[in-house]
Amino acid sequence: MKLRLAILDLNAGLPNQGMRCISEIVSNYHHLLEVDVFDVRVTAEVPDLSYDIYISSGGPGNPMEGDGVWDERFYTLIQDVWEYNKYEGHPKKYFFFICHSFQMACLHFGLGKITKRKSASFGVQPVHKTRAGQKDAIFNGLPDPFYVVESRDWQLVQPNLHIFTEKGAEILALEKIRTHVEYERAIMAVRFSEEMVGTQFHPEADPHGMKVHFTLEANRDKVINNFGIAKYDSMMSQLDEEDKIALTYKTILPKFIENAIKLINSHAYSIV
Repeated sequence: MKLRLAILDLNAGLPNQGMRCISEIVSNYHHLLEVDVFDVRVTAEVPDLSYDIYISSGGPGNPMEGDGVWDERFYTLIQDVWEYNKYEGHPKKYFFFICHSFQMACLHFGLGKITKRKSASFGVQPVHKTRAGQKDAIFNGLPDPFYVVESRDWQLVQPNLHIFTEKGAEILALEKIRTHVEYERAIMAVRFSEEMVGTQFHPEADPHGMKVHFTLEANRDKVINNFGIAKYDSMMSQLDEEDKIALTYKTILPKFIENAIKLINSHAYSIV
């Protein structure tokens, strides 16, 4: 019997590469998973608790703003999964949050302050593991630092360590070290619990698809106009390097999915 996986689309109906990338990664497990997609911000639909695994996408805009409908339903789902996982005797449910979803989850749990960046972080960037990140299963096989795709105007800073301790949450990764500025380094990944984890960056980013996307004239010009030709050239060259975005793409979400499948099935077999 296949497990059920829900993909939550938070892109508000805007064209994006993220959903394609998530769907392609998930398709590698088609023999093990039954998959449904929910267009959360357009239709205000969210999955119920009948799913085993949830992956929630990035999206545009202020993560602290919603219309009072889709965002409240999204927060309710997060809390419902959290509460469900407190109880023993049944397989847990697993949740991965990406970028906008990650910011909303951190806001929901009160893990720190969500602020707007002085300038957008975009392109291929190094990310540094914390001690917890060094041991975390989703980062296993990645160097330190490892490289990620970023596209964000907002960030999580000023962690509330009391809440982290209370929840049993851990900071897994931090923004690149910037010695030339005084700004606090953003938190780039958090494990909320054994079953729930998220990243500020885009682990689903496919280097080949990104290269095709940003080779198109309109997309190329947009990047150059906003960030400059040097940023564009650097990003494009790094997409070709197998030890950077390609490695992150092959590691984080696949490990999350495989670990979830293994743990759910091992529990099911243990009670047969």
